[in-house]
Amino acid sequence: MKRFLPLGIFLALALFLGIGLQLNPREIPSPFIGKQAPAFKVAQLNDADKFITPADMRGQVWLLNVWASWCVSCRQEHPVLMALSRQNVVPIVGLNYKDARSDGVNWLRQFGNPYLMSAFDLNGRIGIDYGVYGVPETFVIDKQGVIRLKHVGPVTQELITKKFLPLIKELNRA
Repeated sequence: MKRFLPLGIFLALALFLGIGLQLNPREIPSPFIGKQAPAFKVAQLNDADKFITPADMRGQVWLLNVWASWCVSCRQEHPVLMALSRQNVVPIVGLNYKDARSDGVNWLRQFGNPYLMSAFDLNGRIGIDYGVYGVPETFVIDKQGVIRLKHVGPVTQELITKKFLPLIKELNRA
């Protein structure tokens, strides 16, 4: 029986490797899927006297896009978010993550602002509450404030067409 132990261990490892190779690294499982989006109340990026909270978006499907002016991948996805914003299909709320306020404001001024509003998360506490460990990350949140999808990495037109828009349409029907 002992002589089959190495073979059993090898087969188990091969099975786990095979399963792992089938996973998409952009679709990292999140413990927040199907749960209420974490609450926050924080100043807006463009106006420190105005505040934003997820409750402001209650009753509509929306995207929360975590971004920063120092993020190279954010620059890559930005034209895609601008195009989505022009379609008026879904409101996009930005979460400016671990950035200087002036850098975030200038970045949006330079490249355009796809966001209905942007929350200013200087120390990253909101990002921590959402399980963010890098930027960009994008969440689809339903009318009741429940997170339905988390995407890690830049949003692409293909992702919007094949995944985001069908989900948004389905959530809007509910």
